[in-house]
Amino acid sequence: MMLEDNHEDIIAKAMRGKSISKSSIAERANVERSAIERILRGEILEDVIALIAPVLSLDSEKLLISARKVWSPKPIELTGVKRFVSDFGEMSVNAYVVYEQDSRRAWVFDTGTDCNSLISFIEEDGLKVDSILLTHTHRDHISCLDKLKCKFPSANIYVHKTEQIDQSILIEEGFQQSLDSLKLIALHTHGHSVGGMSYIIDGLSSPVAIVGDAIFAGSMGGGIVSFTDALRTNREKLMTLSDETIICPGHGPMSTIGEEKKYNPFFPEF
Repeated sequence: MMLEDNHEDIIAKAMRGKSISKSSIAERANVERSAIERILRGEILEDVIALIAPVLSLDSEKLLISARKVWSPKPIELTGVKRFVSDFGEMSVNAYVVYEQDSRRAWVFDTGTDCNSLISFIEEDGLKVDSILLTHTHRDHISCLDKLKCKFPSANIYVHKTEQIDQSILIEEGFQQSLDSLKLIALHTHGHSVGGMSYIIDGLSSPVAIVGDAIFAGSMGGGIVSFTDALRTNREKLMTLSDETIICPGHGPMSTIGEEKKYNPFFPEF
């Protein structure tokens, strides 16, 4: 699966987040403004990319790896976790089912824009949906929520208290839930949205983090509400998880904290 963001997307997100213009970057990096414009159109000017990365607090080598398109996360298959991809315009969006093997109880995380395959999987595998937990309420993540509510009327819907929707139970950081051997705790990873939530799950063969649009493989969600908060909560709450933690993002392929430390340009400290 292709990465959600190319090098030009990463640079554009950092520019918007830091409110730095093309002219300012050009001046501070001592490069031509036209070169910045070419990079933002997708051209690969390695010398220029290496110079502008520090201006944007990005890791130069990791950004060059992104530009060269020589890395993508190792494919991840984990029993108890199933990803469902649906289209949203020119993008794709992920939803997830996490289930306990013995009891067949399940959590659903977000809905995507088409949940037919998700519903079929639940029915064919004999799963019982206990809860629908939302990472945030942007349209691409909840478009199929009404259909899921009708299909699984006994399932409670959980969302951060700042993003209330109909028939939802409002939660905040520290919310916990169990499915027999599986344990979940919620973290408030806001910045992309005011109520962005990540759900950390223990009890599978590897720890799992359902992160919504907080972090993508090799990138992160745009700081629509606050780029500063998005970057800070990612650093403090997600990048401090164990390296083997599997990241399940709202867009693009699954990854691990260990791979993000090695390849994500937004975290030059690793």
